[in-house]
Amino acid sequence: MKRTLLCLLGATAFAGVANAGGFSRGEADTDILYEDGTVVIRTGATWVSPQREFETTGGVANDDGVFSDNYWIPSVAMKVKLHDRLACAFTYTQPFGADSNYGPDAQVAALLNGNNPYGYKGFDSNEYAATCDVNFEAGRGVLHVLGGGFIQDFSYTAHNVSNDYNALLPPAAQNMGGTLQLDDSGSYGYRLGAAYEIKEYALRVQLMYRSQIDHETDSGSYDLDIAPISRIASGYGSLPQSLKLSVQSGVAPGWLVYGSVKWTDWSVLKALNYTVAGTPYEDIYNWQDGWTIQAGVAHAFTEKVAGTINLTWDKGVGTGADIMTDTWTLAAGTAIKAGPGELRFGAGISYMTAGSQSLAKGATYNATADGDWAYAVSGSYRISF
Repeated sequence: MKRTLLCLLGATAFAGVANAGGFSRGEADTDILYEDGTVVIRTGATWVSPQREFETTGGVANDDGVFSDNYWIPSVAMKVKLHDRLACAFTYTQPFGADSNYGPDAQVAALLNGNNPYGYKGFDSNEYAATCDVNFEAGRGVLHVLGGGFIQDFSYTAHNVSNDYNALLPPAAQNMGGTLQLDDSGSYGYRLGAAYEIKEYALRVQLMYRSQIDHETDSGSYDLDIAPISRIASGYGSLPQSLKLSVQSGVAPGWLVYGSVKWTDWSVLKALNYTVAGTPYEDIYNWQDGWTIQAGVAHAFTEKVAGTINLTWDKGVGTGADIMTDTWTLAAGTAIKAGPGELRFGAGISYMTAGSQSLAKGATYNATADGDWAYAVSGSYRISF
């Protein structure tokens, strides 16, 4: 019982409680495939509060305060064992997203450089997935072959105080703010992986690949705030493929160590390209590939209580068009046998290193940011039949 509780705690390791790199948010809970039971259900959520703010914009002090919004990451997973050698997991999460509200100092900096002054920019995505596991006896352990597909949607919103789009409108409607909305109701992707485990030693090594998703809007518009005028908008862009290696092993009675290395192909995101009334525009990113490395330890204190602590480094993906810097995260969590299932709690604190953006590197205005903090808490509950 103690080994089982420890293995399950190490598998999830509360990796999702910290601020992730790029636009990454949640990961599909495919680790549920390794859990005992004919039917296993786990639901949970993570709340993240990033405190990113500009120190300067346009070469002068910025007094706007925090521009990065708080957000939730939901997670739902259900495993169904179809055969001793076959099980499938059905999962839901929000894999990517961003939310920022920019104050007047940032808007003025954009206007002074002839660029659109955004008050709000954000997007979210939802992933609905099915992943199956076929396993075979192999030596002292079990070999798992994993694979499945998912559908991912995309919804982007940007609000402008005044902008270039107005030149496309009648004179009476110019110099008005408006909202750009771009939506893709769903694009398809897949994940493939393999794992080897020896349960006697709580040993598991897993390699998982998630495919790139190319989004193209199937609906879009630019709508003025105070006039019933709308223009057709469309856009396209890619969200990255990733490859993750995860390892865990028991090292002493009641103790387990774990770690992971993840590569995310953020260099695919050069820009979000879109048109309003046929005129092309773009939001420039010019990101580089991201790397996320995590190491942690877990301990079973009793048959019913286990805990974990881990440290994560996430390489910043920004190249100067925005401020996306390195992040260091310390997180801890506990798993408690409670009632018919298992209750988990986690918390994390992240330090986002200082950085800058510049017009010369594709930004809409020059800006700097000092080191900032992010905070997160998570919780989930699992039952099995």
